[in-house]
Amino acid sequence: MELPESSAPSSCRQLLCCLADCHRCLLRGSAPAMSGAQVAKLLFSGVCGQVPGGQAEKSADAVWELTGFSLTLLGKICCWVSAQSLHGDSWAGILRLLLEHMDLMTQLVHHFRAEDQLISHLAAKTASECVFYLLGTSGTVSPVWQWTCVQAFSISPPAPELDACLWSLTEVLKKLLKQSHPVLLGELVATFDCSLTALCCKLLPADGTEVPFSGRWGTTFSLLLDLLEVLTMSGFMRGGGVPLRSQRIPGVHSAALLTTVSCCSEYFVKKRILLLLKRFLLQKLGDDWSLEGVLSTARDRRGPSADRHALAQSVLQAVADNWLQSVQVEHAVFFGGARRRQQNEGLKPDGTVLRAVSLVLLKSIELHFQTAAAGVDSRIEVNSYLDSLWTFLRRCNASQVEVTHPCSWISLLFGEQDDDLMEAASAFLSIFLSYRQCSGLEDFSILEEACASGCNPHCHFVLLLQSLSFDHSILLDFLISSETCFLEYFVRYLKYLQADWLGFTAACGQRTVPLADSHGSEPGEGLRPGGSAPPLEESSLGVGLRIVEYDSSDESGEETRDPNKQSESPTAVMGDVSSELKTKPGSSVVQSDQECPTAAALLEQGTCDTLCRVVSCLSELRAVVTRLQTKKLFPYNPSSLLKLLAQIENCHQRSPLALSQK
Repeated sequence: MELPESSAPSSCRQLLCCLADCHRCLLRGSAPAMSGAQVAKLLFSGVCGQVPGGQAEKSADAVWELTGFSLTLLGKICCWVSAQSLHGDSWAGILRLLLEHMDLMTQLVHHFRAEDQLISHLAAKTASECVFYLLGTSGTVSPVWQWTCVQAFSISPPAPELDACLWSLTEVLKKLLKQSHPVLLGELVATFDCSLTALCCKLLPADGTEVPFSGRWGTTFSLLLDLLEVLTMSGFMRGGGVPLRSQRIPGVHSAALLTTVSCCSEYFVKKRILLLLKRFLLQKLGDDWSLEGVLSTARDRRGPSADRHALAQSVLQAVADNWLQSVQVEHAVFFGGARRRQQNEGLKPDGTVLRAVSLVLLKSIELHFQTAAAGVDSRIEVNSYLDSLWTFLRRCNASQVEVTHPCSWISLLFGEQDDDLMEAASAFLSIFLSYRQCSGLEDFSILEEACASGCNPHCHFVLLLQSLSFDHSILLDFLISSETCFLEYFVRYLKYLQADWLGFTAACGQRTVPLADSHGSEPGEGLRPGGSAPPLEESSLGVGLRIVEYDSSDESGEETRDPNKQSESPTAVMGDVSSELKTKPGSSVVQSDQECPTAAALLEQGTCDTLCRVVSCLSELRAVVTRLQTKKLFPYNPSSLLKLLAQIENCHQRSPLALSQK
């Protein structure tokens, strides 16, 4: 019903009360008590920060509260109407009045310039909801919003308006991606392609020049990086179409992004760039957006391979030009912020940045091998790149102990992040296989070179299993989970393993498994290839950590297990051969003649011990996967995997070490 003129609000407080009544009706899902025209008038007045027919409010706080509440209420109405969460069309009618007859969008974009960050952000959020509503109902873009954004991208310096436009466009594109509207998505990106390209050319340094990151530049650049990720992701959704220039910024302007990492004074900007480049190379853009099916569709279509290769070449060229020397890594932070360094307190470096830099370089080397001409020996350059990486990690104190065996870096660096660990292992495996193919050397010579460069896949696999305490159930978790690329890596490695069993046996012979596990070992204890490599430190992969409790399934049968298995250390007894091995914590495999008959005999015994643990773990994995497959509880067909695991057992049974134990 219409409110009588005498009941119309005459102050901000009264207007807030009227809007609060509207909000309660919205929450109940009922129509407002007032007419749609009057609600629209009140909302418009609130957005403008004015009382209809009343005197100008003198209190800035009251105007701020009124504007903020009105923007929030309007955004909620728009969101619920777009999602069709409201019955009836009274609220939709109110929204149409505001957008079509009251020029609401002009008022919203006016607030983009507000110095108050909260008002500017609420205006951008509400404008995004309105734009998405118009796209969904009429397929058109608000001309006022479009013009404001184009102007801001083309000529505006870093300011609240530019930040609001960047955030607003990013939000609209994310919504279109989530709702799978490829046509509208493509049209909207095309609308802003030229202006966004101009903005990137303005913000990104060219020809080695340094952009002065000061004031709002850091915030603006971070918002631009968010937008670039969405734009690149939208390019994947075009299917066979040619991506627009604004959808190819990480590849086209890769050198400028790397230069920004070197010259920018804002640490969080450097970190955001490195994470964007990492996700771009790993083709994991949008992993934290909860887009579910959209991500799998985009990954199936993949991005333009030329752009990834262009980024890879830029990275390798930068590394050759000592780019890593200019990458600064601060101390790790926690949710409460950075901690001050106290006397005698050793603070760890930022692991997120270290992992990002390492994966960017490793994936770049992998892509470089894919495009290298056949017959070209790239081993010298690859060794140079990897040496630069190990030098960078040592300079940043990435390990608390001395690392003399480079293969140990993979576990020391990536042990706390399962997804990054598997990506690194997969990249190392690809690098090694390409390295091996172009070298023409014998297997043992190649493995020796690979160990020196830190890319021996046998070392990496044994280190992985040791960090899991040889627990097959954790491998099962990885096989079932879609959060890592473990299945792809595991299958590729098993195929190589059966072709190079002697090399794997040699890798096992270089390792003695300590009595203390990776969580309880003292500094300096752990896996020691050749008696020198450091342990796995503080790995998050441990016994008992499971994604799924398989024994809780009513349909799954009893699995015979050692009740003490979860508390076993990596040297828990797994067979008669293992029980005969007597070593002290942290001791080398080769001990004095007083402790064993011969060093060679104990080395063979140590090789057999590690080898038996690996084969036992894989055998148990094959048994449990077979059981789950028989009961139709496994999520996919594991026949090929089971065949590979069986072949590994056959390789072990035919090996001289196994035959000598019979």
